[in-house]
Parts: sequence; structure tokens; C-alpha cells
Amino acid sequence: MKLSAEDIAPVAFTVGLFVIWEAACRLFRIDTFILPAPTDIFAAMGKYWWPLLKNSFVTLWTTMAGFAIAVVFGIALGMVVGWSRTIYRGLYPVMIGFNSVPKVAVVPILIMWFGIGEIPAILTAFLISFFPIVVNVATGLATTEPELEDVLRALGASKLDIMRKVGIPRTGPYLFGALKVGITLAFVGAVVSETIGANAGVGHLMVQAGSNFQMPLVFAGLLALAVEGILMYAIFAAFERRMVAWAFRSSTGAGG
Repeated sequence: MKLSAEDIAPVAFTVGLFVIWEAACRLFRIDTFILPAPTDIFAAMGKYWWPLLKNSFVTLWTTMAGFAIAVVFGIALGMVVGWSRTIYRGLYPVMIGFNSVPKVAVVPILIMWFGIGEIPAILTAFLISFFPIVVNVATGLATTEPELEDVLRALGASKLDIMRKVGIPRTGPYLFGALKVGITLAFVGAVVSETIGANAGVGHLMVQAGSNFQMPLVFAGLLALAVEGILMYAIFAAFERRMVAWAFRSSTGAGG
């Protein structure tokens, strides 16, 4: 299969970034404690591959568990909020206020309630990824064209019929856009919780490595998180193109 320039570009840019990073560290003789070179980071990944792998699975599990809860409750609440423009206007300020609370400030409360472990990380991942899903689903439903609703009502369609046949399908692009953003935010929430109070996970490993001045291992943890985030984003992007391919076709046709 012949690769296009669009397929090669991400790899080329990533490799180029690492090459520039390595050259800068060697040329300016940057201390490893300040900024380890990529070769030092990869050496740390090879040396500590098992702790990295084990803790990466813990972070992935807590992230996906919290994100799954956020998807279920986010879609359900988004449909309730998007059902009526009155409900949308009434609850939207409340959701804005909820999202404005820094989640890092909530983590100590969760640790006091549930103790050190996976539950605070799961709940933090849920809290930080919940808002984009609710807002996007509600926006997709609430922005259904009034003219279209009037025509469907004139043809005998009920509010439920309009929601089921028109509203829900048209929220597909909004939903998948929220899922791609939400999964990356869920990783942030899980790792923040792990750095504050946990006994496993990449965040916990990075805190331990930092306390021992093992900066290459700290950056190896960051790289592992980046790889996990990119892979999950790519999975949801692939589902998006498969499930709502009509949106891509329509946008391509409009652009052409």
C-alpha cells in the first residue's frame, strides 16, 4: 500500500522533533536533571520497561473507567438538556459553574472520601471529561433548525419522533468531537489524581521518580502518557469516520 504525504507527515515531524531535541541537549550540554535527551529517555524506558508497562495499564484502566461513566451520564444528561431550549438555558450556567471548579482542588476531597487508590482517579477522570460530552450533545440537539421541526410537526411527527429521527443522528459529529477531546482530558484527570494520592499509575511512578531525581524516567512516563493519549484519540477518530461518514462526505462536497 502506497503511503501518502499525509500519512508520512506525523511520523516525519515527530522524528524531526526528537532529532532537534537531541541535538539541542548535546550542543548546549543541558544537564540531564534539567532536560534529558531523547536517548536518555529511551534508555530509561528500556531499563524500567516493566514498571512503566504495569503502571501504564493502571492509568489506562482508571482513565477508561472514568471516561466510560462520563460517556453514559454525559449522553443521558445532554439529551435531557437538549430536549428543551428552556432546560438548555436554565442548566447551562450551572454546568459552566461546575466546569469552572479546578478538578485538582476536588482530588483531595475525593481522597478523603474514598481513600488512596483507583477510585479517586476514576472519579477525577469522569469529572474532567463529563462536561464536553454534555455540552456537545445538548448543543447538537438544541440547534436543530426550527424550520425543520415545524415541517416535521406539520407532517404529524411528535417531539419524540423529531428527537429520535433527526436530533439524535445529527448529534453524531458533535458527540465524537466531544469524545476525542474528552478522552485526552480523562488522562489528565487520572494522572492528576495519581500524582496527589495513589499507590499505582504513571502519575504515581513519575512522583516517585522525581523524588529520586530520575528525570529520564519522569520524561519516560510523560512519553508513555502521550502514546496512550494518541492511541485512544486515533481509535475514536476511526470510529468517528466509520459512524458519521456522512458528515465528512458533506463537508468535503461543500468544500469542493
